[in-house]
Amino acid sequence: MDKFYIITNSAKDKNQEFTNEIVKYLKDHGRQCQVQLAERKKEGAYHYTNPDLIPEGTQCLLVLGGDGTLLQAARDVVHREIPMLGINLGTLGFLAEVDRMSVYQALDQIMADDYEIEERMMFTGTVWRGDTIIGRDVALNDIVICREGPLRVVRFKNYVNDVYLNSYNADGIIISTPTGSTGYSLSCGGPIVAPNGAMTLMTPIAPHTLNTRSIIFPAEDVITVELGKGRRQDTEKGLASFDGDTVIPMVTGDRIVIQRASVSSRILKLNHLSFVEVLRQKMHNN
Repeated sequence: MDKFYIITNSAKDKNQEFTNEIVKYLKDHGRQCQVQLAERKKEGAYHYTNPDLIPEGTQCLLVLGGDGTLLQAARDVVHREIPMLGINLGTLGFLAEVDRMSVYQALDQIMADDYEIEERMMFTGTVWRGDTIIGRDVALNDIVICREGPLRVVRFKNYVNDVYLNSYNADGIIISTPTGSTGYSLSCGGPIVAPNGAMTLMTPIAPHTLNTRSIIFPAEDVITVELGKGRRQDTEKGLASFDGDTVIPMVTGDRIVIQRASVSSRILKLNHLSFVEVLRQKMHNN
């Protein structure tokens, strides 16, 4: 690879000192490199990273920050179909496999074309109020539907391919991709699956019923979650959260339709370790 583009979380690399070191290293090796700071946008076609600023012909996106920064970048630039490498400047994560100590070795590998590319499925989520779309976004990790406001149980009605499945009285529901199986879903008792797999996981959050487990569906199934009424038959307020970032407000009767996106994220893999080996390391079970 010869043409690089860096997306930097300025909060984790103040004054862009580390970013500038990487730019210099790449240019010293005869490569092209430009930089964009990932900053929150209140409105517009993107959330943090403007995909239109990425030059045509870019072969690799280096995302400096952590798993959260990589998730943000993936949602903004997925339609450009450029492979991404996460460089972790914070705590250890599952997505950003390179850290400050290993970054130059990683760059050498990429410049030598010694890497693999993993395709990661994504979701699109569309929130409906009657026959009107009130919001839409994409997610690489998960889409979480939960109550808003006071701590009380809300009823969630679930449909698969427009066929009624079940209802949960719970704090919320997580609809997760394989990539997101090691995130919020895992902390709520969901299974771990290989990130390059193709399936959809449904995991309730603090369900008020016994023997409730996660359910796994084929990747092409369409999941619909409708926000029901509270225990007192009150109108409830809820939220649909995309990768723990973008939030779309919902009320009783609103529904979100979640399906596999037509595009997928492309993640560079350098360590050539199997998912089982990576998982063992992350779980400190040596």
